[in-house]
Amino acid sequence: MPAGAELSVLVTDDEEIGRLNREYRGIAAPTDVLAFPKPQVAGEPGPRLLGDVVISAAAARRQARERHRALDEEMGLLVIHGVLHLAGWRDDTDEQRTRMLRRGREIWRLVQGGGVERER
Repeated sequence: MPAGAELSVLVTDDEEIGRLNREYRGIAAPTDVLAFPKPQVAGEPGPRLLGDVVISAAAARRQARERHRALDEEMGLLVIHGVLHLAGWRDDTDEQRTRMLRRGREIWRLVQGGGVERER
């Protein structure tokens, strides 16, 4: 990602994220996180806008409980997951999803000040 990049994060409820999921992905159900990349415009002034990340607070709370994590960790992992999507990562297959989730946890550990061993 380029230096000086920006993104927006919206934390909302299951109803709103479900509406967005239906409208933009054709899936009539809420989800935990959505990412909307902004198309590149050559020569656009100012910092590069990566796009928007939308998170369901209700889904984050449920998942934190189910996964025995603190809510701030679950929210952080969802933000990271959304940013990875904005950077072009995909999770359409089990292999892609596993790789993406692993990378998200590595980034979370880095953000928390811990070391990380990179996947080879």
